[in-house]
Amino acid sequence: MKWFSRRLIEKGIVALTVLLLAGCAARQEFVPPEPDEQKYAPPELNYALPEATNGSLYRHQYNLTLFQDRRAYRVGDVLTILLVEETQSSKKADTKFGKSSNVDFGAANIGGTTINDTAVGISGNRAFDGSAASSQGNKLEGAITVTVHEVMPNGVLKVSGEKWIRLNQGDEFIRVTGIIRVDDVDRYNQVFSHRIGDARITYSGRGALADSNSAGWLTQFFTSPWMPF
Repeated sequence: MKWFSRRLIEKGIVALTVLLLAGCAARQEFVPPEPDEQKYAPPELNYALPEATNGSLYRHQYNLTLFQDRRAYRVGDVLTILLVEETQSSKKADTKFGKSSNVDFGAANIGGTTINDTAVGISGNRAFDGSAASSQGNKLEGAITVTVHEVMPNGVLKVSGEKWIRLNQGDEFIRVTGIIRVDDVDRYNQVFSHRIGDARITYSGRGALADSNSAGWLTQFFTSPWMPF
């Protein structure tokens, strides 16, 4: 009896360990990023200083037009993105169905005699009533200046950039990447975030404040889909 109880405890420990590992593997941990990633860093440009020309008002290899504004349109130019993001979503579902059935068998009649004890009745009833509702909202406002990394053949600009803010209890950062039409950039060299195509906007942080808002591994297990209850 003691040997059986010991084996049962060992199997229980193994099963619990497997469940805990599965719960940890079901969630991908957030890895705090590092600043100055190559994807968001300004592009490296090889600038060649033009030779000074004596007796001239203009310099060689310096573009100057009378009817062109100062909006970003070349690799290395910077522009400001106004972050105006707000999303609202809600979903509601109600499901109801039911089914009832009755089957009656009358009393048997044998030789003109009715046998009442043979009367049989079968009835069944099923019902289901379920409802669910969820809602979510997000809002992000601010501004970030990004750099033009590539000019596509059709004139669309591929931009990316990041902004890090060092606080007392950690860091906060904003990262933006996407493509922008030059026509959407206003005269102040600004563009709204909802005008960015294929946008990737990240706002997060790292440090003591960010760690305090993340659940521990045991809490993640009890809230994971692997929890059988």
